[in-house]
Amino acid sequence: MIEAQSLTKRYGQRTAVDAASFTVRPGKVTGLLGPNGAGKSTTMRMIVGLDRPTSGSVRVNGHFYAEHSAPLHEVGALLDAKAIHSGRSAYNHLLALGATHGIGAARVREVIDLTGLQAVAGKRVGGFSLGMGQRLGIAAALLGDPQTLILDEPINGLDPEGVLWVRGLLKHLAAEGRTILLSSHLMSEMAMTADHIIVFGRGRVIADAPVADIVGQGAVTSVRVSSPQAAELARLLAAPDVQITSASGSTLDVAGVSAATIGGVAASNGLVLHELTTVTGSLEEAYLRLTADEVEYHTQSVTPEVVR
Repeated sequence: MIEAQSLTKRYGQRTAVDAASFTVRPGKVTGLLGPNGAGKSTTMRMIVGLDRPTSGSVRVNGHFYAEHSAPLHEVGALLDAKAIHSGRSAYNHLLALGATHGIGAARVREVIDLTGLQAVAGKRVGGFSLGMGQRLGIAAALLGDPQTLILDEPINGLDPEGVLWVRGLLKHLAAEGRTILLSSHLMSEMAMTADHIIVFGRGRVIADAPVADIVGQGAVTSVRVSSPQAAELARLLAAPDVQITSASGSTLDVAGVSAATIGGVAASNGLVLHELTTVTGSLEEAYLRLTADEVEYHTQSVTPEVVR
């Protein structure tokens, strides 16, 4: 378990993490989300003792990270896949890392096989692709068979097979009762992998709930309706609490009223329906609504008219 209490980190006048309190529990995959500069990576670094909190505290399995006599057996972390001596082979990197905890060659070979690195285990890390570097970073995180895993953007650079493998691995480890903290900017992947979400905005925790609750609170559920009498149907459905937008001449997106109600209105007025589909909001939509006022680095919208 990871427990943060009023965790704060300041760099001069800038506050990177602002009194963040949260708990990452075993038996589930917890996703850490937030815009660039929101404090996610700084929080992960404080968890494993790479940055010292300005105030507050964070414990892993009941202790500060520095208090663990064999931290690789407690916490496995992937924070920067490139933080490896480029002249070493993957095998020797893992063997040297394991030697600090009495972990031998047998376990090194196990994690190499698990992460699919067999063909490149003897090659220098400096020649690795981004995806292979990520696999090596995951292998290092798993080396001590830890109860807690902290992974910062672990699927960055992986091919589709690798992404699917990471998803299955994390779900399997969580099912074994381990604690998993995962960050990613890929909302679709997070929606399929995480059970619980913590959202940071400008260093503060702005949401901390199961994925279904985050989506339910922050996303809009609408109904897609297709009818040759779309304009007439829109007139009949019009109400102060109903939002209707036209997706095309014969298709409407309707929010604020259920599909059953729309179907009833159409039937009672003799209108033909070609489609009546409930469209559930996504994690991406919910995330964008939650962080709309928390984005530090704004970009300018580009419309098709200005693209050359």
